[in-house]
Amino acid sequence: MSGIAIKALVSSSLSGTGELGRKQLLLGGKALVVPHSAPSGSSKRGSFVVRATSSKPVKQGDRQLWFASKQSLSYLDGSLPGDYGFDPLGLMDPEGPGGFMEPGWLAYGEIINGRYAMLGALGAIAPEILGKLGLIPQETAVVWFRTGVIPPAGSYNYWADPYTLFVFEMALMGFAEHRRAQDYYKPGSMSKQYFLGLEKYLGGSGNPSYPGGPLFNPLGFGKDEKSMKELKLKEVKNGRLAMLAIVGYFIQGLVTGVGPFQNLLDHLADPVHNNILTNLKITNFQP
Repeated sequence: MSGIAIKALVSSSLSGTGELGRKQLLLGGKALVVPHSAPSGSSKRGSFVVRATSSKPVKQGDRQLWFASKQSLSYLDGSLPGDYGFDPLGLMDPEGPGGFMEPGWLAYGEIINGRYAMLGALGAIAPEILGKLGLIPQETAVVWFRTGVIPPAGSYNYWADPYTLFVFEMALMGFAEHRRAQDYYKPGSMSKQYFLGLEKYLGGSGNPSYPGGPLFNPLGFGKDEKSMKELKLKEVKNGRLAMLAIVGYFIQGLVTGVGPFQNLLDHLADPVHNNILTNLKITNFQP
């Protein structure tokens, strides 16, 4: 990473040779020149010194960079929304060893999973909030992990048993994901396949990440290039926050045994005794 600059100086004595040599070491993708000195007859012990300094985020034009490197900036050029040059593992590198998936598919996957996470974060907490406000019956105001997500805590009875529901959901999601993959590899192909008369709205814009049209952009957001760019950036930022929120929901549920909204209420009521430090204990779930 270019955010960490490491300078290493190695000096050692080689007895009986009197040679001066140079050796190059590769560290963090950069070659470090390490001098070796060996005065004839010297018996001094070698020393090794490492200095590391952390640099603040820098800017490239009007784009802020986070832990960017010369390698990552060679393919993260700011054209993607939310691109800050951050790819320490080189996962999107189309030529390096980290590029085991197509870079376009990774960027597309982040947007799709961010949208799923935003819907999931809202859907997980909404029944708990609405139930506490008395807007929905208590029997349906179920904390998210008691819907069957965490089996030992699952206590809600649906119209079918959990195994039937699982197979049914897998079939529906599999169908949706299959059509999504088709649209990604052949943009516009969905408009040529019959789908209950809706196929004429599924042609898309040519960019699978932002299909647009009356079904996927009914309010007509982003009518000009500038506003569309701003909306894309806001979406990917909120999608990343939502993915982190989902992880937080799981950790909170396992550690505290209550929902995220109740966690918030407990913290506001007594922040000294209800916080991340005092709640670091595993609670047994009881249906």
